[in-house]
Amino acid sequence: MDNEIRNAERAVWEALKAGDPSADAACLSADFLGVYPSGFADRAAHAGQLAEGPSVAAYRIGEEHLMPLGPDHVLYAYRADFQRPAGGWEAMLVSSVWRREGAGWINVFSQDTPLALTG
Repeated sequence: MDNEIRNAERAVWEALKAGDPSADAACLSADFLGVYPSGFADRAAHAGQLAEGPSVAAYRIGEEHLMPLGPDHVLYAYRADFQRPAGGWEAMLVSSVWRREGAGWINVFSQDTPLALTG
């Protein structure tokens, strides 16, 4: 299960990197809720950010934590370091809740907490 969740989360990042709103929306439940510094987002808003192309050029995931929340839900929290297409590197802590649906997993909730990069 751990690798299934990691792969599902990375599919979201790959959609952001490819600028593919359909692939992004396919990872998110119809009732998806995102909590971001800019406010709340549903599935359409999350996928809509890709209307102008990729929002991420590169990313790295580390400091991973997986926490089962019952038989069909998992919390995946981690640090993401990422680069915007026309910018420098940024970092944030991400918490995502995934729900088992059939043979796969769907993202129902995500919250991003920006980190200040030092050094």
